[in-house]
Amino acid sequence: MQTYAPLVPTGTPADPAPASQIEVAGALLALLRDAGTEPRPDIQLEALTLAVAADLPVLLWGEPGIGKTAALTQLAAALDLPLTTVIASVHEPSDFSGLPIVGDDPAQQGVPMAPPDWAVRLVRAGRGLLFLDELSTAPPAVQAALLRLVLERRIGALQLPPEVRIVAAANPRSSAADGWELSPPLANRFVHLQWTHDHEVVVRGLGGTWPRATLPRLDPERLPEAVDFARRAVCGLLSARPGLVHRLPSSETRRGGPWPSPRSWEMTLGLIAFATAAGSSREVLSLLVRGTVGDGPGLELLASLDRMDLPDPETLLADPAGADLPERGDLRQAVLDGVVAAVRGRPEKSRWDAAWALLVRALETGAPDLVVVPATTLASLRQEDWDVPAAIERLAGAVSLSRRADRAAVRTAAATKARR
Repeated sequence: MQTYAPLVPTGTPADPAPASQIEVAGALLALLRDAGTEPRPDIQLEALTLAVAADLPVLLWGEPGIGKTAALTQLAAALDLPLTTVIASVHEPSDFSGLPIVGDDPAQQGVPMAPPDWAVRLVRAGRGLLFLDELSTAPPAVQAALLRLVLERRIGALQLPPEVRIVAAANPRSSAADGWELSPPLANRFVHLQWTHDHEVVVRGLGGTWPRATLPRLDPERLPEAVDFARRAVCGLLSARPGLVHRLPSSETRRGGPWPSPRSWEMTLGLIAFATAAGSSREVLSLLVRGTVGDGPGLELLASLDRMDLPDPETLLADPAGADLPERGDLRQAVLDGVVAAVRGRPEKSRWDAAWALLVRALETGAPDLVVVPATTLASLRQEDWDVPAAIERLAGAVSLSRRADRAAVRTAAATKARR
């Protein structure tokens, strides 16, 4: 007996075919990937975007699974830049220096170096974010081939557009898969940022909301001021500390990180200018400076930046009663030392008396122990025909108490050592 399918009225759609399990799984994956962003203070992300805005190559250091790749993916999406990811460790040196292509007449035309396809795509797009992943697992020959790409933005005969930014990521050698130390020439071309996880950021991100990456908002009116400030800061430090101009670390591990050289100081100058024009926090600037010239020189530069904002000693000596001293103890100590140095440079009775008045003001408005060393030094500058000012009596108690405390500390330390 022959059977027939039931007739479907004209214009009535047939029941949709049931979705396959693969399609259902795809829908679930799409929901899991659906996440939003929110403006949230994140000094790591702000430091990264500032270095990207300054067109400096950045190298993110972090343990596996910490979110370096995810941060770069989110950064590219937020900045509307096409992301090109290149795993450095699985490429040959010729992939970055160019592949030789023999033409019709090599003797006359030479042998051009053809770039890889991903470089051609970047040039065609005219902009993008080039992500060099797993840099610490790239062998030395590949690292050498990357030198020209990172510094000059050239791959074979191809020049990358100015709108292409370069960011790399690496794991420490102890946690990298067959890792290598970065060569000093390659390491010195990057701004090194330590990438760590923030518990609150991770929890909120897994809940569907990650921090939003945005380029810093530069104040057009502050650009000349920012450049002048950056030049004074870097040149002032290097004039006082010429040994910091170039200092190659002695250990192999430290050579693979940030260290001072004329190249890295130039990068630091640019970062200070960008951070100043953007009004970035001191925490962000600290990450960038220490990630460019290293912790030691970076901290010295940050300290000199603080001193650049200190009041002029001559201004304080001219009006000690109205002096506005810094609240921070280290800055206040630097100001008082500067005042005493100014008196030593031009010793006059009126300036000596003004310095004592300034020390009294510091005693009344801050910690007493900060005036001990300046007061002792200032007392040694007294000349025979100078009368002792009445202000010294007000400081005598603080100086005497500090000395008694020092002697008591010495006795306590000696007694503890004797008991051992």
